[in-house]
Amino acid sequence: QVQLVESGGGLVQSGGSLRLSCATSGIIFRFYVMGWYRQAPGKQRELVATITNGGSTNYADSVKGRFTISRDNAKNTVYLQMNSLKPEDTAVYYCNAKLPDRGYWGKGTLVTVSL
Repeated sequence: QVQLVESGGGLVQSGGSLRLSCATSGIIFRFYVMGWYRQAPGKQRELVATITNGGSTNYADSVKGRFTISRDNAKNTVYLQMNSLKPEDTAVYYCNAKLPDRGYWGKGTLVTVSL
């Protein structure tokens, strides 16, 4: 059974930091492209960042220079370090594990950034 479990969300003031974690099980983690997506109220889910099995990263323009995605293959976990948070970063953040022929989602963790 595949599980992706996000944690680390919460309420933070503008300018603050949070670190999200996504612990996985039931997949061969090191093979997967891992990603973080987010969905704000009334908006579509959007890409935040991805990291390949080789460690190459990609970021949405809106988070470049503020967010850092990383992975620990020994712990089957992907992280998202979020600095200089803004109110517009408020959303539910979802973890994604992807191969060419399959993909899995976590249930999400809520990040709320106050003024």
